[in-house]
Amino acid sequence: MGGRVAYEILRRAPKRVAGVALLDTAYRAWVPGPAGERERAERMELVELARAQGMRVMARRWVQRMVYPPRLTDEHLLSAIVEMFARKSPEIFAAQIRALLGRPDAASVLCSIRCPALVLCGRQDAWSLPASHRQMAFLIPGSELVMIECCGHMSPMERPAEVTAAMREWLASLASSRK
Repeated sequence: MGGRVAYEILRRAPKRVAGVALLDTAYRAWVPGPAGERERAERMELVELARAQGMRVMARRWVQRMVYPPRLTDEHLLSAIVEMFARKSPEIFAAQIRALLGRPDAASVLCSIRCPALVLCGRQDAWSLPASHRQMAFLIPGSELVMIECCGHMSPMERPAEVTAAMREWLASLASSRK
């Protein structure tokens, strides 16, 4: 969802953005047809689960497709993700899902970015695919692409040291280029 927020900021005030980091996100609009309807049904099933059984139960199901499979036995990681979701209500989650299903295509936004950009994802992200991130990096002039190994969709939580190192390196390169 953070990437979608960043795209909207870039649409509205691109000159106010000094740099953008896009992590484990996507840029295409929701697609009508069988694939889009499957996505809608899967997302709405999660909303209904959150409403019926609570955010923790929904998050336990959601996380199964989002985390790098060998990490699914890491109870510390899974608990942190579940608790992050549990801090929000089913209504907030439903609003997020509505926003995601109504998402506009951001390809033109990517092509218009003129500030430094980092595109980062888990190499095993099964939701926001690495191929999509490679395409995003291709569309953004001068962007940097980083793939985090042994990592799914929740890269900052799954591999915090590696994501932090990539961010620090990128930020340091920005600082040195401004001198």
